[in-house]
This record gives sequence, structure tokens and C-alpha cells, in this order.
Amino acid sequence: MSRLRKQLPGLLAIVAIVATFLVARPPGPSAAETASLAGGHKFTAMSIELPSGFRQQEIRKVNKDYKHIDAWISSVGAAIAMNDLDGDGLSNDLCITDPRIDQVVVSPAPGKSAGRYSSFALSTGSLPMNPYIAPMGCLPGDFNEDGRTDLMVYYWGRTPILFLARADADGITQRTYVPTELVPGKSTGTYDGPQWNSNAVAYDDFDGDGHYDILITNYFPDGPVLNDTVSGGVEMNYSMSDAQNGGPDHFFLFRDGSAGAAPTASFQQVSDALPEKVSKGWELSAGANDLDGDGLPELYLGNDFGPDRLLYNQSTPGKLKFAIAEDTRSAVRPKSKQMGLDSFKGMGVDFGDLNGDGLYDMFVSNITTSWGIEESNFHYLSDAENQADLGNSLREGRAPFKDDSGKLGTAWSGWGWDVKLADFTNSGELAIAQATGFVKGQVNRWPQLQELATANDQLLANPFWWPNVTKGDDIAGNQRLHLFVKKEDGRYADIAGALGIDVPVPTRGVATGDIDGDGKLDFAVARQWDQPAFYSNESTGTGSFIGLRLTHDVPSAEGPMPAPGSAVVGAQATVTTSDGRKHIARVDGGSGHSGKRSNEIHIGLGHQVDGPVQVQLEWRDRTGQLRQQTMQLTTGWHNLRLGTQAKEK
Repeated sequence: MSRLRKQLPGLLAIVAIVATFLVARPPGPSAAETASLAGGHKFTAMSIELPSGFRQQEIRKVNKDYKHIDAWISSVGAAIAMNDLDGDGLSNDLCITDPRIDQVVVSPAPGKSAGRYSSFALSTGSLPMNPYIAPMGCLPGDFNEDGRTDLMVYYWGRTPILFLARADADGITQRTYVPTELVPGKSTGTYDGPQWNSNAVAYDDFDGDGHYDILITNYFPDGPVLNDTVSGGVEMNYSMSDAQNGGPDHFFLFRDGSAGAAPTASFQQVSDALPEKVSKGWELSAGANDLDGDGLPELYLGNDFGPDRLLYNQSTPGKLKFAIAEDTRSAVRPKSKQMGLDSFKGMGVDFGDLNGDGLYDMFVSNITTSWGIEESNFHYLSDAENQADLGNSLREGRAPFKDDSGKLGTAWSGWGWDVKLADFTNSGELAIAQATGFVKGQVNRWPQLQELATANDQLLANPFWWPNVTKGDDIAGNQRLHLFVKKEDGRYADIAGALGIDVPVPTRGVATGDIDGDGKLDFAVARQWDQPAFYSNESTGTGSFIGLRLTHDVPSAEGPMPAPGSAVVGAQATVTTSDGRKHIARVDGGSGHSGKRSNEIHIGLGHQVDGPVQVQLEWRDRTGQLRQQTMQLTTGWHNLRLGTQAKEK
């Protein structure tokens, strides 16, 4: 009895904590409600063709100082992108980064698109490489402005490589692409250049000159992360909440490009466009979007181990300038729930109008594992009155966004990564597809990770003090893909389980696109140390939609290799239906973690729309001039060329 009395205060505290948790955390949907929400959604899993003959691995070799955390170091690198590579007018080509073979694979999407060509791994040709380099992601884009879709691969251990499509190529094969250095250096031999460790990129016209630029963000400081023959030259974050010792970020402004059998592209490197405390964050995600309608895209950088950054774009042609915009301290909101002040782990970001007010909102993935590390995702809703009010706030250094993830039921999902906002049933409401999971194994290492998370920051930068996370260890290894859809009351429910797409395997990247032109978005998922997955959208009873393939009104270079046209990245569309509802979307250049959606605009309109709708387009032409045009378009897909005016192909 005496022992019980001594333990009573602790027991009462536990009861109070549990009771508070149960009261404060809103109840989730019932099984019946989830099944009802899932009705009409249907996705069929399909296998993606991958090339054979490559040596398989289960974990990466790493710097000797990282050997006891090699599973942690090996936890990224799975990536996937969807786009039109062969010029057939459909986004039915995949670019997959597979850490099991440390190769970047080009493959036709499965189903009706299969069999057009055989999958293959990109070849770096004679460009210098070494055994301590691994690809981390693939970004499609027209980097030499010839109307053909090229690929950029970014790495740990070196600077990125552009794979430029040849005009004389006869179909899609390994010979289609000419490897070209983004950062000029040696053309042959062993790579001994800068050892960048890149994990997130963004592609947009950052300076407003009418040409598209590249942002490369780095995670680890430059160094031999994957060189297992050396010890030293590497470090970890020096803080769990405010680390500013990551690898620096670099912009590349477009300068020139040529087509033909030996295509070229040149960019001007700019490494001082961001304040050092921003540039040296530990970025795992990046997103670009013109939030205030001035024709210049803002930047959102998702940082591991420190505050995310929203950057207001004040650039002029040839001169980059960004200013930090953040929330102001509040007595009623926790610091880590405020934009730019948080200490959460920003793993993914995407933009979309989540509440139908005609302004862009954001969803940001964080680590949200109950009894593990329970932060929350950010479901940022704009609280500006209109676009002009939003722009005024950004100019004053304020971020007019409020996180409503708890109230809306999207706060907790797991160890979050990439996220894509998309309307898979053309209902008029965006769903939230999110990848989760970390390291899959048999030995639970959450207790050691929790100890690390509360350790003295002075110890963190030295990897010696990090607990073992190696082959066989498990941290969030059984977490699954999520698909949040909106309920009638405005809250969200995860229907992935009801659809059978919640496989217990760590996922990383999510890519979306309509591979067969039926107006229903399909999606693909990159899995860390497992087979990538493709989900064909076979949903029934879907609503109407507007689909826009927007390309620059310039002639494509001649040659047998078809050219889909150069996508007008950053072009904005506002669709107004007869009942006054407005829907907004833009051509995305590659926002997120390691998943890249197709360069198309897709807007679901619901079931009430069956006639023409008003579409207002805003874009910047190749001269840098901002253009605007309003059109009446029927529902369905449209191919438009944008020059001084918009015209149907």
C-alpha cells in the first residue's frame, strides 16, 4: 500500500495526460464513413518495367564516421517523375531513381502505355564519375529550349548532370540523351569536383526574364558522405531545431541552349542569392509558386532540423533577390505551428487551393509518429483577404498563413515525405497524397531516436554521438502511403486503407499525371529499398475537368525526335464555372521532395459542370513580358500555345 501511495502521483499524471489527449484529439472517421468516402475511387496497382543486369544492394556504403548509422544515411534516394519524354502528347513516361541499383531508369508507364520502348538506365557517358556517387532524383524539363523534354539528375557526391534529348534520336533509348555538366568541369576521368549532397530542387523563372532557372538545395555539407574508404570530412546537424550548417544552395540562371545531334545548355551559377542562414539549412523539400500574382514565383524551403523558409521573390532579370517572410509570435499559438518559426522536419511541400477561396494554400510533411516523434504536418491555409492583401503581407515580411492541420484531421500521419495535392475523381476538391516511413527492419530504434532528439545540441554535429541505426534496425518501417480526402464537414479522412494502396513499405516520392488522356490522374510512388509502384486511376462516376497542356509558341527544332513543346512553367489558370465557383492551378516545375508531377494543369470541376467554362490564363512569354487572356473552353483536354496570345494547337 505504501508503494502504491508513492506511485499514485505518477499514475494520476499519466491518466491526466491520456485523458487530455483523448479529449483534445478529434475523433477519426468510422470504418463505415471511410468506406463511403472511398466509394468511387479505384486504383489498380501495376508493375513498372525496370532493366535487368544491375547489381542489387540493400544498404549503401558510407563514410567510416557514418558506419554505425549507415541505414540512416541510406534512407533517401528513391525518386520518381512523370512527363512526356517521347512527344506523343501524353505524360506516360517515367524517370525513376532506384537506390537498389543506384541508377536512374527511364521507363514507359504500364498499362496501355507499355511496350512503346524498353526501359533503360541513363548513361553518364564519358563524364567523370567515381564509386562514391549516388543519384538522388530526376527532374524533367526543357533545359535547352528546343521543345524536347530533357532530364536533370542530382546526386550525392557530385554536381548535377543534364541529359539533353538529341534532335536526331530515333525513339527513346539510352542514346537519346547527351550527358552535359550543369557546372562546367572536366569532361573525362575520375570525378574530383565539388561534393554536393543534393536532395531537393526547384525549376521556374525566378528572375522573370522568360527563361527557366534551376535551384539546387543541398542537405549534408559538401563532403565524402558515401566514400567508405575515408574517415572524416563529414558532419551532422549541429542542432535539432535550428541547424544552419548544411550544404549551401545554388541557383542557375538560364543563359543559352542549342539543339541538334549534340545539344547544349549553359547556365550562370549564383551562390549568394539567399542569406547564409537560409542557404545552409538542411533542405529536404523545395517548392515554387507565384503566391501574390506578380509573375515571380515565391520559394518554400522545407528544412530538416530547423525552421522552414518562405521567401518572397523581389528579383529582376539577371538579378535574384529574395526576402524572408514569416509569422509573428503569438501568445495563443505554439512557435512550431507558425510559418518560419518552427523546429519541425519539413520533408515535403505542395501548393493548392484547399479551401476554395481562390488563394494558394500549402501542405507540408513533417515527422508525426505517435509515441515516437509527434510533431504535426502543416495544413497552411491563407488568411489573406485577397491576392493584393497577400502581396502586401509578403512585402512587409509577414507570412499570412495559418496551420489548421489539427482541426482538419491531417496533422498526424507518420514520418512524412513527399506530398501531392490532386483531384483524382474530378470532384472539385483536392485530395492529399502523402508518402511516409523511414527505415524498415526488425529492431525498434525509436527509444534511441527519442534520446537523440532530447540530447544536448553540442553533441549532435559529431556523428560519433548518434545511436546505432544500421541494417536490421527499424524506425517507422511499417508506415504506409496516405490519401486524405475531404468530408462534408470540411475535415479529412485517410482512405488509402479502404482502397488497398497502403502497403507497409517506406515511400518517398509521389508523381501524378494522366497517362492515357482520360482526364483521371494516375500516380506513381517511389519506395525506399523496394520496387516502385504505379497506380492506374479507374475511378467511376468522376466529374468534369479542364486539362491544359501549355507550351511556348515557338517552333521546335527539326529532327526525327518528336518534341512535345516547351512547357510554360509557372503559367496560371483560373477557371470560373457558371455558378461562380473559381478553381486555380499552375504549371508546376517540380515542387516537393523526390516526386515530380507532369507539366500540365488539371482541374476537377465536379458533376454540375457540363458546358463551356471561363478560363483566365496568365503567363510570361519568352521575352519576359507578362501576358493575360480569358477564353471560353469546353471541358476536357486542350493543347494551347502561349506567345503574345493563347491559341489552340
